[in-house]
Amino acid sequence: DNSPATGDDYKGVYGSLNWTSVPLVAKYFFQMVFAATAATIVSGAVAERIKYHAFILFSVAMAVVIYPVTGHWIWGGGWLGDIMGTGFGDFAGSTVVHSVGGWAALAGIIVLGPRFGKYNPDGSVNPIPGHNMMAATLGVFVLWLGWFGFNPGSEMGAHADIIAKVLVTTNTAAAAGVLAATFTSWLVLGKPDLGMTLNGCLAGLVAITSPCAAVTVAGSFWIGLIAGVIVVFGVIALDKMQLDDTVGAVPVHLFCGIWGTLAFGLFSTDAGLFYGHGSNQVIVQLIGIVGVGVYVMIAAFIVWSILKAVVGLRVSPEEELVGLDISEHGNMAYPDFVTRKFSPSLGTVSGRSREG
Repeated sequence: DNSPATGDDYKGVYGSLNWTSVPLVAKYFFQMVFAATAATIVSGAVAERIKYHAFILFSVAMAVVIYPVTGHWIWGGGWLGDIMGTGFGDFAGSTVVHSVGGWAALAGIIVLGPRFGKYNPDGSVNPIPGHNMMAATLGVFVLWLGWFGFNPGSEMGAHADIIAKVLVTTNTAAAAGVLAATFTSWLVLGKPDLGMTLNGCLAGLVAITSPCAAVTVAGSFWIGLIAGVIVVFGVIALDKMQLDDTVGAVPVHLFCGIWGTLAFGLFSTDAGLFYGHGSNQVIVQLIGIVGVGVYVMIAAFIVWSILKAVVGLRVSPEEELVGLDISEHGNMAYPDFVTRKFSPSLGTVSGRSREG
C-alpha cells in the first residue's frame, strides 16, 4: 500500500491489512476496542456469581487466543475472506465481535451454572430483576450513540456517502428492534417489558452490524424488526433450558449476531438472495457462522474449564447472596445504605451498614 497515510506500515506481517488507508496505529486502536467489546459481552452473561480474577483471566484469553483467530479468518486475509469467490460478509462485526462474544458467553454460563435460587426444582424461574432500570436505559442510549462510531468507523475511510448510508441503516434497525421487542413482549408476557425493549434496541444494532453498508434502508428495517422478535423468544428459551444469562447477552449478541450475519446473504443488494443473486452468499454466511461457532465454543470451553480447575470460577453461595460488591471488591455500591454517626468526644465520624 503506497498511501501516504500508511507508508510501509502495511507490509510484511501486516500485509493482510493493506485494504485500509488509515495509519496502522488507528487500525490497531479500532481492533483493540473491538476485542474489548467481545470480552465485555461475556461479562454481562456471567455477572453476579463469577470471581473477579477469573473473569479477568478469561478476558486475557479472549484477547489473545480467541478473538484474533476468528478476526483474522474474516478481516485479516484468512480462509473466510475469499471463500467461494465472494468472501464472508461482515462489515462491522455481527460475527467477528458479537457472535464471538456470544459463543464465549454461552460456554461460560454452561460451565459456571445459574445464580443461586434462579431456578426451582420443577423448572420454574424466579426472576431476578435489574436493580436500576433508569441506569440500564441510559446505558442503552449510550450504546446506541456509540454504534454510530462502531459501524460507520468500520469503513476505515472518510467516504461520506457510505458513512451516511451506514448511519441511517444502523439507526433504522435499532428503532425497528425497539418496536418489535416491545410489542412481542407485550403479546407474549402480557406487559411491554422495559428490559425486553432495551434488549430489542441492542438486538437491532447487533443484527445490522454485518450488513449495514450492503442493504437498503427498507432492508435494515426488516432486519431490525426480526431481531427484536428473536431476542424476546431467545431470552425465554434460555430460561426454559435453565441457562442463566444475567443480562440477555446470548440472545442479543449470539442469536441476533447469527441473524444479522445471515441477513447479509439475504438482503445485500450486490450479492443477496432477495435481490436475485442466488444462494451462494447465504451458503458462505452459513459456513462462516458454523466455522466461527465451533472454534469459539471449543476454545472457550477449554479456557473456562482450565480456570475452573485451577483458580475456581464461582464465589461461594454466601458471597453471592451478600453481593459481589462486598465480597469481591470490599465496597458498598450504594452509600444510602450506610449511616454515619458523630462522636462529640472524639470529634470523629464513624460508618456502619444498616444491616449490621
